[in-house]
Amino acid sequence: MVDILLCGCGGKMGRVVAGLAAGRDDVRILAGIDVAQDKSQPFPVYATAAAFTGKADVIIDFSHPSGLAGLLEYAVSTRTPAVICTTGLTDAQIALIKRTAERIPVFFSANMSLGVNLLRALAVRAAQVLGGAYDIEILEEHHNQKVDAPSGTALMLADAIHSVLPQTHYVYDRSQKREKRDGHEIGISAIRGGTIVGEHTVIFAGHSEVLRLSHSAQSKELFAAGALRAAVFLHRQKPGLYDMNDLI
Repeated sequence: MVDILLCGCGGKMGRVVAGLAAGRDDVRILAGIDVAQDKSQPFPVYATAAAFTGKADVIIDFSHPSGLAGLLEYAVSTRTPAVICTTGLTDAQIALIKRTAERIPVFFSANMSLGVNLLRALAVRAAQVLGGAYDIEILEEHHNQKVDAPSGTALMLADAIHSVLPQTHYVYDRSQKREKRDGHEIGISAIRGGTIVGEHTVIFAGHSEVLRLSHSAQSKELFAAGALRAAVFLHRQKPGLYDMNDLI
C-alpha cells in the first residue's frame, strides 16, 4: 500500500484522483493539502504541507504553480518522493524541479496520459522522416477554465520536435505581421471553450498532402490514473528525475 499526500485535493483533478484512489487496493490518500481545507473529504485536509505531521510515501501535486517551491522544500525536508502534475510552470520552476530531483525522486511530465506520450513519440518519428520539407503546426483545445496557454502538453510536443529539428522556432501569434510563413516555424495555437477535456493535434503539411497526429482526452480520469501509476512507480526509486518514458 502506497500512502499518498494529495496536494490540491479540493480542485477538479484532485477530486478525480481521490475518487479513483478510493477504488484501488494498492494506494491510499493519507491526507490532502488545499487552502480551502475542504472538510467533506474522507481524509484529513491541511492548508499547507508543513501543517501535516504524518509521513506519506509519495506526494501527488495537482495544485497551483504558486505553491510549488514550498511543496518541493517540504518534499526535500521529509525525503518524500513527489509526482508533479501541476501545469503552467515557468522555466525557473522547471529548473527548480530538476535541482530537487538531485536530492529526492521526482516524477514530472507535462501530461500524465500514456496516449499523449505515445503521440509525442510519433511526432518525433514523423519529424525525423519528413525533416524540413513539411510545415509543422500544433493545435491544442481545452475547457474555458484553463488559464495557461499554450498548454504544457503543446509545448512538450513542440520541444520534442525541436529536439530533432533544432533549426525550428516557435510562433504563437501571426496577427501582428504580414509575411509568408518561413520553413522553420512550429506554429502553436490554443482554443479555449466549453468543457473540452483536452485535444492535441500535430499537423505536418507538405506539398499535396497533410499528415495529422492527434489525441483526444475524453475524461480527466486518464490523467488521474497516470498520476497514481506514477506514484506507485516512484515509491522506493532512487533520487532522480523521472517521466512517462520511464513509466512505460
